[in-house]
Amino acid sequence: MVRVPKLTRADAVAALRNPLAFIADRWTPDPRTVQRAALAALVMAVVIVVTGGAVRLTGSGLGCPTWPTCTDDSLTTTRAMGFHGVVEFGNRMLTYVLCAAVGWAIIAARSQKPWRRDLTRLGWAQFWVVMGNAVLGGIVVLVGLNPYTVAAHFLLSTALIAIATVMWQRTREGDAEPRPLVGKAVQQLVWFLVIASVLLIAVGTVVTGAGPHAGDSSEVERIPIDWETVSKLHAVLAWIVVTLTFALWFVLKAVDAPKGPLARTRELFVVLLCQGAVGYVQYFTHLPEALVAAHMLGSTVMWIWVLRVLLSLRERPEAAPDLPGPSAEVTVAARA
Repeated sequence: MVRVPKLTRADAVAALRNPLAFIADRWTPDPRTVQRAALAALVMAVVIVVTGGAVRLTGSGLGCPTWPTCTDDSLTTTRAMGFHGVVEFGNRMLTYVLCAAVGWAIIAARSQKPWRRDLTRLGWAQFWVVMGNAVLGGIVVLVGLNPYTVAAHFLLSTALIAIATVMWQRTREGDAEPRPLVGKAVQQLVWFLVIASVLLIAVGTVVTGAGPHAGDSSEVERIPIDWETVSKLHAVLAWIVVTLTFALWFVLKAVDAPKGPLARTRELFVVLLCQGAVGYVQYFTHLPEALVAAHMLGSTVMWIWVLRVLLSLRERPEAAPDLPGPSAEVTVAARA
């Protein structure tokens, strides 16, 4: 049986002063553990977006009519609040699961040897975005599901997914300076793709804010724009993203690019085709809730793959260890 080391008073003080450093001194995770921790944070970032969409699509946005408590008299949902209260409160509880996943990613990154400070910073960036989005989610409830705050809530979740994707990718790379795998022209084309994707997601939030799914059964303010007109603009942007992706794949083939960028671009193209099919079906079937939820999930997957395409354009090998070299005196003596 392995004996548990005795915790001294000095250890307890050190743990209170800097718990992350205390854990890092006593635990060295396997690189796969760090990767899985970062992936868990990314998966939970996607889950919280999908469950947030479920809250809106089931009309449960005001299932808990206040914040941070569920009602003025209860921290949790009550029997009288029924199904909508359970859905809204359940989504709030998932925020703690997301925080736990992000916390695990931070601890794993901080404990890795050698310590990679950039990974820890990416983990903390996720934490603060989660905290900010939790507060913004409370504001969304307090202002009665104002569509502009709902859109900001989704866009901040999209930023969280971006940071989590970058951290996951960085855990699977070395720590040396990045080396480009393609020329500047291809890099610029990919940045156009990223910008078009951001616009596509942003216009999608306008479609949501103007559309019929207000998030509650009562009268809720909508963005005063014809949602069908905005949907057509959304579709145009989607075709621009598809066209840029196809052009990128063609250019990568023409310049005989490495397999990584080609594979990520091909995967993105498939994701876009699936997302487009769901989008058109939901439009012509008058936005059934199940298809809208699938489209939201597709939006997060598309965004992740756009970022994976961008990150695949360079490689980061393992940093070369600092080997001790000859001293200045030895070098001078050798030259003499």
